[in-house]
Amino acid sequence: MATLSRTELAELNVFSIICRKKSFRLAAVELGVSTSALSHAMRSLEERLGVKLLNRTNRSVVPTPAGVALVTELDRGFDYIKSALSTLEPYRGEPIGHLRVNIPHDALDLLIAPVMESYAQTHPKIALEVAVNNHQVDIIKEGFDAGIRYGEIIPKDMIAVPLTGSLKWVVVAAPAYLAKYGAPGSPSELKDHSCINMRLGDGAVYQWELGNDEAFCRLPVNGQYIFSETSMIIKAALAGLGLAYCLEMQIDEHLRTGELQCVMPHWSHLSAPFMMYYPSRRQLQPGLRPLIELIKARHRSPG
Repeated sequence: MATLSRTELAELNVFSIICRKKSFRLAAVELGVSTSALSHAMRSLEERLGVKLLNRTNRSVVPTPAGVALVTELDRGFDYIKSALSTLEPYRGEPIGHLRVNIPHDALDLLIAPVMESYAQTHPKIALEVAVNNHQVDIIKEGFDAGIRYGEIIPKDMIAVPLTGSLKWVVVAAPAYLAKYGAPGSPSELKDHSCINMRLGDGAVYQWELGNDEAFCRLPVNGQYIFSETSMIIKAALAGLGLAYCLEMQIDEHLRTGELQCVMPHWSHLSAPFMMYYPSRRQLQPGLRPLIELIKARHRSPG
């Protein structure tokens, strides 16, 4: 069996990352090197193999048919290497490695930020990268070890671990808004109110889900304002600009102080919990299990 040199292994890794990122610039950022260094590495690799691996234009980088065949097998090989290295974890005093997680913005505020200090103190040798995307991401294709999403949208081929209990969604408004316009008593009355809408990561406007079981309904609502961030929806509601639909856990302090009030409380909706998910064919990345346990402990999640 031929032995690969350190340089050859490094060049193959560079090629794999360029294919995943579809960009020399983004690959250089991830690796912490210059784009010229990556270009030199790719020229060296293609000359050594005698095959053109990448087609480069001003706007994109895509693998040639030969490149596709190579990167497919390389990614399998790198997965096996990662899996082999993870078997060493029981023999270490503490986890060590690089953990990449993709999450929506709501999970950053509610789940990750509250446990960061504790995680950093107990796992100082884990380099944690958290990427925030409100749209669905293919975590394998994009090189993430795990992701957090609402339970209903987890890909079926993933292992999913609940981080919280069921999520309670409520309709709220500021006292000033309610004093001026009154409170709706049922979903049919929402048409007479200004509702603050949410633009989802896929571009669609979120339809409010109200009630449960036989009383469940999903409906579009009208309003002057649309935001893509929950924090802005809450701020708009606090300013008296309309009714807001959001997670109760995001506004519990505002409810406690009376800055916001629930309307139609009997139409609150329970949904699946936040889930941490990761590929079923890979062993758990070092540092992921402790992160899961910290979040679960904070939210008293079962399972």
